[in-house]
Amino acid sequence: QVQLVESGGGLVQAGGSLKLSCAASGRTFSRSVMGWFRQAPGKEREFVAAISWSGAPTYYAGSVKGRFTISRDNAKNTEYLQMNSLKPEDTGVYYCAGRGTEYSGAYSRRDLYDYWGQGTQVTVSS
Repeated sequence: QVQLVESGGGLVQAGGSLKLSCAASGRTFSRSVMGWFRQAPGKEREFVAAISWSGAPTYYAGSVKGRFTISRDNAKNTEYLQMNSLKPEDTGVYYCAGRGTEYSGAYSRRDLYDYWGQGTQVTVSS
């Protein structure tokens, strides 16, 4: 059974930082793209960042570029999202996602990710 488990969410003031982790088990993602998505109340789940199997290149939504950094440790089957200079509009549930194939295009498409975590809440107060 494949599981992705996020951790590291919480409540932070605007301008603060959080680091999310996503630990995978049940299969290796060392040859697959992994990503982060988020969903704010009343909105659709949106792409945040993605990382190729080798660690580069990385891709970011325009709203987080320059503030968030995605990384991975294939030996630990884990990916991370370092979030700096957080804003209230970054509030939402953050989901880790992994692909079941080695396809490496269209990073922002939700339907191309086969495995999802349960999500971790990030709340940024103003």
